[in-house]
Amino acid sequence: MKLTMEPKITVNARIVVVGASDVGLAFLEALAFCPHLRFNNLTLISTHGLPDCHSSHDMGFLATSHGYTEQDLAQFSLRSWVSGVTGKMTAIDRAAKHVQVTGGHVVPYDHLVLCTGQQYQMVCPTGIDISKLTSTSQVPDQPRCRYTGPIPHNLFTLNDQQDCIQAYHWLLKNFLEQEGNAVVYGDSIDVYTCVETLLCLGVRASKIHLVHQAAEEPLSCFSDPVVQQAVRRALEDKEVHVHHNCLLAQLNDGQHPEPLTSVSFTTNGSPLRLECAVFFNFSYKGIDYDAFKAISDACLVFDGHLVIDTTFHTNDSSIRAAGPLTKFSRRYHAERWTHTAFNSKEVGRELASVLLPFFDPTLELPASPLPDADRLIPLYSQAKIQGGRLPGGYGYLHVRKPSLCTNLALSVTGRVETGDYFCLQFSQHGLVETITCLSPEPLPVSNYVCLYGKHQLLLNHLYERFDEGLLSDLYSTD
Repeated sequence: MKLTMEPKITVNARIVVVGASDVGLAFLEALAFCPHLRFNNLTLISTHGLPDCHSSHDMGFLATSHGYTEQDLAQFSLRSWVSGVTGKMTAIDRAAKHVQVTGGHVVPYDHLVLCTGQQYQMVCPTGIDISKLTSTSQVPDQPRCRYTGPIPHNLFTLNDQQDCIQAYHWLLKNFLEQEGNAVVYGDSIDVYTCVETLLCLGVRASKIHLVHQAAEEPLSCFSDPVVQQAVRRALEDKEVHVHHNCLLAQLNDGQHPEPLTSVSFTTNGSPLRLECAVFFNFSYKGIDYDAFKAISDACLVFDGHLVIDTTFHTNDSSIRAAGPLTKFSRRYHAERWTHTAFNSKEVGRELASVLLPFFDPTLELPASPLPDADRLIPLYSQAKIQGGRLPGGYGYLHVRKPSLCTNLALSVTGRVETGDYFCLQFSQHGLVETITCLSPEPLPVSNYVCLYGKHQLLLNHLYERFDEGLLSDLYSTD
């Protein structure tokens, strides 16, 4: 008996995605591999075009969400399904239904999906003269400003793999064999992964200055204090210079910043001035100005973030949005819940599931919601994942449930000193909700992520074995 495959239905609708974030890639993947449909008019607008399968060896300046690995991108073969437009969105014409991109390009759409996310923004000095005003507490409160001056060629604001590749090659050519300091400024986990990358490249620890900014809420980027202490101890052992509670005051003492040769900071005590040959900026993440201006000029509702409803709609029925760019409308009374708290790939797939019923005849359009049912935000269950290489040569993995608070039971084996620290946190129902690993050995991430959401009984009665002292190493459980 000969089997024949039914042809797919071709969808000619122009679907344009802005931003090559994990949310946008997951959305495009769901459409590209839809079993019944062939979308032949998918377009991705991104600053660096379609993402490539670059090797991340020696270029791990940034922490990773383990969303799309090199192997994932290679198997996805994005170029086979999606047209890429290199540039930044500068305007949205809702009446003509097209997007303007840097370089004068115009991209028409039937459905527009905004997934630009948030990026590290160019740091804006306060302009304070540290010879006259030395303490951060004396600096008058001022709104966060947008830097509009010239950006020095040796100041790097890293947001994606392309930025990391450029910084990597610049360091090899202009810094490794030269004298001068490398200043890393910020408070996120990326400052630590950047420092570790510099050390792995052969930069002397005495040339590295890690400058923590004066944060409004001085919280650790690590939820586990054991990890925080281990990283701090590793920095001390390596003799990396660490400075706390600093606020950038001036570049080149207020003179022209090209090239950048010095940076000055106000602190809680004496001011800090550092000679600087290269500066890595991880000061704060925000929405790109060009994206904000395009959204605002198009009269899309913006309330600190782009406002959406539970079906990802903006106030334009043809424009949807998802990811850290967005927030739920105030009528949901869920100010603290945003897509930032959820797994980006899960959000992207949910976005695709909302759009697919309009094209797939095998799916039914959602029925009209019950009264007040649309006042509930959607629930997401997949884990948020964060990882990277930290000072001391530690591989770090943190998997957690989307949640605003934690009150969990702990099962911890190993110690940082012996390189086998492994912490599991369980809910009151015995489900694994948090996984934290710190080890100098490579971590099989996909295997450990499989533990998330499992009941302790499925882990061979882990509670009982742990309490009886039969379980001494979670890395090698039998």
